[in-house]
Amino acid sequence: MSTSSILVIGGGFSGITAALEAAEVGHEVFLIEKSPFLGGRVSQLNKYFPKLCPPSCGLEIQFQRLKKNPNVKCFTMAEVTAVSGGVGNYEVTVRVTPRHTAPQSVDMQDLAKGLSTDVEDEFNFGLSTRKVVYKDTPFAFPARYVVDEKHLSEADKAVIIQNEYIDMAESEKTITLNVGSIVIATGWKPYDVTRLSLLGAGKIKDCITNMQMERLASPSGPTKGKIKRPSDGAEPKRIGFVQCAGSRDENHLSYCSYVCCMASLKQAEYVLEQYPDAEVCIFYIDLRTPGRYENFARKILAKKNVRAIKGKVAEVHEDGGTVWLTVEDAIAGNKSVEGFDLVVLATGMQPSVVGQPLPMDLPQSDEGFLVSDEEKGIFVAGCAARPLDVMKSAQSGTAAAMKAIQTVRGR
Repeated sequence: MSTSSILVIGGGFSGITAALEAAEVGHEVFLIEKSPFLGGRVSQLNKYFPKLCPPSCGLEIQFQRLKKNPNVKCFTMAEVTAVSGGVGNYEVTVRVTPRHTAPQSVDMQDLAKGLSTDVEDEFNFGLSTRKVVYKDTPFAFPARYVVDEKHLSEADKAVIIQNEYIDMAESEKTITLNVGSIVIATGWKPYDVTRLSLLGAGKIKDCITNMQMERLASPSGPTKGKIKRPSDGAEPKRIGFVQCAGSRDENHLSYCSYVCCMASLKQAEYVLEQYPDAEVCIFYIDLRTPGRYENFARKILAKKNVRAIKGKVAEVHEDGGTVWLTVEDAIAGNKSVEGFDLVVLATGMQPSVVGQPLPMDLPQSDEGFLVSDEEKGIFVAGCAARPLDVMKSAQSGTAAAMKAIQTVRGR
């Protein structure tokens, strides 16, 4: 027997968009997210195009729509483990990890501060630590703290079990869902920079990734929005951006990740807003600023203290508190060495599922991106399909939802 329910796997911007589009025309939607909070990579940004809004701007609107729509059932800390059946009648098994906190939006800041264990904060890409009872951002959805049971010490456990809003007896559960069509919006992850040893990644504290830069610039980030050198907290006066860090490279990512050039130009503006006299150098192979972004690129590159140098960075090393870049200047035809207080690597996008087994049989490109299978009623949205910016990810989510709706309605 067929069903008109739709499953959306992934609670980032494209997944939320797909879920809402289907729910708002009357379909029951199950939204599955493996992390404790919705929002995906967008929630980690300081600002995003085209309007350079903070993530809370767009996400809080989406979160309100989710709250008000009874057709959407959200499952966080949940993962699809098996899919059987076929188009119109899939049976989906979902494993839900316990959150250990009450459904109410209880403020647990004071409880968290009193705990002794500090854990590397993956949301801030290792730039800070967090407690084992935490929320990622002030606007996190669900607005519920979560207990990190994996890193919970006995001393901290003895403290938190006394809190009436924490239930450590809560156990993992498995649920079964019946759906007619599936949207996969599992998003992207930054390329593993530790593989870029020549660029100093993972070895030099003041050589950071573009996503770490977003967290440094964010008011909810580890420095409350103040861009500082991770090594000593000093204000950087010379900042270098290295484009295509691992992208367009047969040894790493063979493709262009689409957003990296715009991200670096945007981050150059972050720097100059805080430090108007700072010097910014952008080292690039090609600056790709498609469509409406061309005007923004011209505005940034016209600033007197911004230099764009066409050349490949061959090596990064640190000496005397300065990060030194060896650059092959493609126009001047020479090799130079320049020193910076802070270097930002424009690392590329990889699909989140690359190298992982999937709970269903679905085609993948050579780069690990997923490919829709219309005959099976399975549609891929957002950066699970290809590198996209936020606006195009949302459009992709809408398109996938429309196809899923057509599928369950018999086209």
